[in-house]
Amino acid sequence: MFTKLIGDLGRILLNLLTAGLSRIKINPNLLTLLGFVINIGAAVAIVRDHFVTAGWIMFAAGAMDMLDGAVARSTNTASEFGAFFDSIIDRYSDIVLYLGLIIHYGHQYRMTYIVLVGVCIMGSMMTSYARARAECLLPSCKVGFLERPERIVLLILGAWFYRMEHVLWVIAVLSNWTVISRIFYTWKELPKVNILRPMAQPPAAAPDAAGPAAPASK
Repeated sequence: MFTKLIGDLGRILLNLLTAGLSRIKINPNLLTLLGFVINIGAAVAIVRDHFVTAGWIMFAAGAMDMLDGAVARSTNTASEFGAFFDSIIDRYSDIVLYLGLIIHYGHQYRMTYIVLVGVCIMGSMMTSYARARAECLLPSCKVGFLERPERIVLLILGAWFYRMEHVLWVIAVLSNWTVISRIFYTWKELPKVNILRPMAQPPAAAPDAAGPAAPASK
């Protein structure tokens, strides 16, 4: 009941903000870029060990991430470039947050967690890449249970409750497990797709109507 109430209030707030931003005809790509700038602020707060503040800033950046798509749909300005731009900026936002964590743990000389953040970066980037590459071959590849929204929620909770080290272990394991799941899913599904849509074979060379070519003179 309580969770439903929070969800309903969140949707009401999102609808109000979407309506207001649509009324002033703000460019959705500007909201996307603003979300990245806000995440830079979160990274700076992490470096300075202000984790609770960083959590709230990440929460605000996440709101921007929801608003850009909602405004684009509301104003009929959704475009393929907008989706592409959003994906690119999301990757930059993820990296800048992890960079803040690397600097934070670097100041403390905690090499284990510096490496752990690196593993999180690998898993986070490869989760998106595995899906994008698989969907060049398959209709869809959404398997796995730790995509970007879940990772951001975990980072926010880790910041709010000072459990970032625990969260990083979860992200490192589950994001890379998601990549492995997508590799396995693609390997399993690709033969089924190729039965219906065989891979194109190179065209056979057309025979020379004039017969075999004479050897070139030296």
